[in-house]
Amino acid sequence: MTTFGQLVKSHSWLSIKLKLETLFPDQNDLLDDYENVFCKLQTIPIQESNVTIDVQWVHDDYDNSEYVDVSGYYTNPNERTDEYSNSLAIEFTPWQEWMGMPVNPESLKLFSELEIIAYCLNEMTFAGFDQEEIHGEMNKIRQIAKEYDEMTPEEKKLNTTRLDDVIKKHQKNR
Repeated sequence: MTTFGQLVKSHSWLSIKLKLETLFPDQNDLLDDYENVFCKLQTIPIQESNVTIDVQWVHDDYDNSEYVDVSGYYTNPNERTDEYSNSLAIEFTPWQEWMGMPVNPESLKLFSELEIIAYCLNEMTFAGFDQEEIHGEMNKIRQIAKEYDEMTPEEKKLNTTRLDDVIKKHQKNR
């Protein structure tokens, strides 16, 4: 299978830039940041991965809209022992591993290589344009999860809101 790294290394920055401008016109002020990431990807060591990149159109029932989702799935799920292996959030994955991830052949049929690169660049920089910054964001999330796990049931009830209540409140404010 074609890897993300093979796609990145087979296209020029100018082509990627034009595709980013088309797909994400509201992010033109970030093009220099995207270029820096693209240049880093050209030289970083590639780490083999057991996760395949999946790029697909998704329908959002909440607001009846369509959007492109970038996620991952285990290439060899039989090697996994956990039950949660259908869809993976990969935005916090180290870039070396992104470069070694195969791209789902179905995604390559639905999207051009340039679109896949642009959507993946957008996803992999969701939490920042620097790996240390992204790692810091992941550590914050882990700390919050740890603090939640350490709460008593009473504290959890006081400090959280049920999803149904959030949705009701949001619908009221629309």
